[in-house]
Order: sequence, then C-alpha cells, then structure tokens
Amino acid sequence: MKPTRFVLLLSLLSLSVLSFAAKVDSLDIPSAVMQKNLRAAVVLPNSYARGKATYPVLYLLHGGGGKFNDWLNKTPDKMLLHNLADQYNIIIVTPEGEALSGYLDSPVQKDNLFETYITKEVIEKIDNTYRTVRDRKGRVITGLSMGGHGALYLSARHPDLYCAAGSMSGALDLSTAHWKITPDFAKQIAPGFTRILGPVGATPDLYAANSVVNMSDKLKANGLPLIIDCGVDDFLIEPNRELHRRLVYNQTAHDYTEHPGAHTWDYWENSLPSHILFFSKILKQNGTVAP
Repeated sequence: MKPTRFVLLLSLLSLSVLSFAAKVDSLDIPSAVMQKNLRAAVVLPNSYARGKATYPVLYLLHGGGGKFNDWLNKTPDKMLLHNLADQYNIIIVTPEGEALSGYLDSPVQKDNLFETYITKEVIEKIDNTYRTVRDRKGRVITGLSMGGHGALYLSARHPDLYCAAGSMSGALDLSTAHWKITPDFAKQIAPGFTRILGPVGATPDLYAANSVVNMSDKLKANGLPLIIDCGVDDFLIEPNRELHRRLVYNQTAHDYTEHPGAHTWDYWENSLPSHILFFSKILKQNGTVAP
C-alpha cells in the first residue's frame, strides 16, 4: 500500500473511532442559594445520542484545591471518563466544588452552601437537561480526597438521593491533626478550613460534627452500599482505616480496600474503574441500566 493511502486510511479510522466516542458537555449550573455562576462537565455515552432511553448518573467529585474539570484534564489517560461512560452506559457528571467547599453547607460562611448546591440545584439541572433516571435507584456518587469525603457525607445525609456511594483517598476526618502531613502544610491549608468551619477548638466542634469518620452509625442506618479505598502511602490513610474500623465494629456492610500508591492521579485513574464496576452491579440490580 502506498504511504499516502496508508496515512489516509489511518486518518479515516481515527475519525471513525472519535465519532463513536462519548461526548462531553460543559454546562452552566448557577447557584441561586449562593448567588454564584458555577459549571459542571457532563460526559454522555455514545449510545445516548442514538436512542430515547433514560440513563443512570454518576456524580464524580473533585478534591480540595481542584476544579470541576479535573477528572477530564488531570488523569494520565484523558479518555478515561469517555471510555467508562461508553463501557457502562452511564452519564458522568463532575460538578464544581471550588477550591475547598468541603461539599457542606458552612455554618459560618453563607457563600459556601455546596451541600444544598449539589443535592438540589445540580441534580435538578441535570435531570431537567438530560434523559436521566430521576430516582435514587439510578444515582450514585463518589469522589477523590475531599470529594471522597463529600460523596460519603452527601450520601449519609441524603440517602433518598443515591443508591450507592464511594470514596477514593477520602479526607474522611476534617481535623488535619489526624493526617500524615508536615506542620508547614497544615499551616498552609488551615485558613481554608477556618473559613468554612471556624477556628479549631471552638464550641461546638464543627470539624467533628461534619467529619464522615464520625458518621458510621448514620451510614449503617442508611444501608447504602459503600466502596472505600485508599493508597497505603497516602497521607490520608489513617482516617480511612479509622472509618473502616468503625464500620466493621458496628457491622456496616462495605467494600474497603488498600492498594499500593499515594495521593496521585495515577492512583485515582486505577481506582475509578473499580468504583464504577461496583456501582454497575447495583444499578443492574435496580433495573436502571440503560439498554
């Protein structure tokens, strides 16, 4: 085959593959409660455009210091979400959580109401824009680091919205005294936590009250399937182990794994497929998998 014809053939094949790949929308989802203009990325499986079926939705949260498009821009494989959306016929939504929202409604800062934003405004916008399963049986949530905390926190407080939840390398204790970090790093991130939770040592202790590690009884009562993992070299390994111990103690069913790795995008790229596989089995049991 002549070189020019070979190059042309490769180009056509590449275009063919791209034409059957998942599509990414960048969606404006303004917040009325916070009076802010925020955005989200929405990954639609290739099959979405070819039919009229409704689709389950994975809400995938970014970490502290991150942005809504981190999961698309920072994984080593930039097609990770595209491929997973296509493989499992699921819509993946990556909403904005700002640099450090904690994914909670701050009792001290009224421009940080991200619990309300994610659970009400984002879900409503997604359900009204796309053909989604508009029921908890077709909704799952997970995230990395602070997003892992957010996913378990939101599912614990709103079990009526999700049928399963997960956490990757989750910041499951908001007290940084329980993290394996240097004093300089702790000092660097302290203002962000003070902004949303007030000073450490105040009464009531808003750090303890809003930490997932202290919600094991709530997680047991809700009965949602949970998947939690962390790298053995991660500075957040101890809060993950502590929540695992508490869930074992109160006999809460959950999938807990420690893998080689640290607080890195290489780790999360390997972790996310396991979470979606876990969720896909539950969605299938619920009868909410798209054909």
